[in-house]
Amino acid sequence: MNRQPHSEEREIVVANAIQEVVAELRMVDLADYVAFIRMERFANLADIVESAAELYFMPGTVRLGNGAEIHLGWSEPARVVLDLELKPAGANVYFSLGLSDREASIDVNYVSFDTPDTEPEANTAFLASSLADARIRRSNPAVAAC
Repeated sequence: MNRQPHSEEREIVVANAIQEVVAELRMVDLADYVAFIRMERFANLADIVESAAELYFMPGTVRLGNGAEIHLGWSEPARVVLDLELKPAGANVYFSLGLSDREASIDVNYVSFDTPDTEPEANTAFLASSLADARIRRSNPAVAAC
C-alpha cells in the first residue's frame, strides 16, 4: 500500500493517543494471541481490543479491523500484528499495531476525514483534537460534606 503524505506525523498522534490501550493489550498472554489468530477466532480478538480500549475511549472508537497476524519462528522474537481502526468523530484511521517482547509499533495505512482541510497540518491537528475528544475523562469524586 502506498503511504499517505504526513503518515509519520499521524503515527505519532495515534501512538500517543493509544499508549494506554497498547499497555492493556500487552497484558494478554502471547499464547492467547497465537491461538486466536491461528484458529481465526477474530471475534475473540475483537473482544480483547474492545476490553483494552473501554477504559480510555468512548465505545466504538477503537476496534479490530480486518484481521491479525502472528510472526513466530525459531530464530526470531515473536511478534503480533493487529489491524486496528480508530473512529473518532470526523475521522477514520486504519493502522497496524505491532507488538513484540520489547516494543510496539504503529503503521498508519490510511486516514480519512469527513470534511478534510486543504492543509494537511490542519487535518493532523484535527485528528489529534478528535482523538482527545473521544477519550473518557476521569472526574474527581465529589467530596462529601460533613
